[in-house]
Amino acid sequence: MSQARAPRADAVRNRKKILDAAREQISLHGPEAGMDEIAIAAGVAVGTLYRHFPNKTDLVAAVIAEYLDKVAADAEAAVARVAAGAHALDEITRFLERVVEASAADHAVKAVALPLGADPSDKDDAVRRAATALAALIQAGQEDGDIHPDVTIDDMYLLFSTAPTGQPAAARARWLTLFLPGLTTRARGVTDL
Repeated sequence: MSQARAPRADAVRNRKKILDAAREQISLHGPEAGMDEIAIAAGVAVGTLYRHFPNKTDLVAAVIAEYLDKVAADAEAAVARVAAGAHALDEITRFLERVVEASAADHAVKAVALPLGADPSDKDDAVRRAATALAALIQAGQEDGDIHPDVTIDDMYLLFSTAPTGQPAAARARWLTLFLPGLTTRARGVTDL
């Protein structure tokens, strides 16, 4: 049995350049962003782009998967900080802020994902990792008495789906201020954001 070879360094660099350019181009131009324009923005030949991603659906799915992996790593880091003594409600609040801001930055990419059929979230490992970490944060907040006992991971997903990611930063901050009291046992104005 032969072992699979690690990708060449230039192939790894090209893949990263393509993903970065795709995220930027789709954010700027939406679903109209062409593969040729993405290749130009990445500084690679179109053939190189197609070797990595045979079609736009695969490319968008890879961009979204990369985003989901970052969210999962962020949630896991928040759990580690809670385990080290950080306050769970603070970590949940900061995590929500980061996810909403990151979603606002990648809003256009996610908006074109469903029409292109690129939704990697069904059984994605990053989604499972993020859900496990978020459930641990919720449980820690409930044990601290800061999160309502009936709050679930599904509630968090419902709230994420309502985030005004297409609105200015001030509207996103206001949304967080309004929605946090629904999760916490504290009255509005008492939660220290």
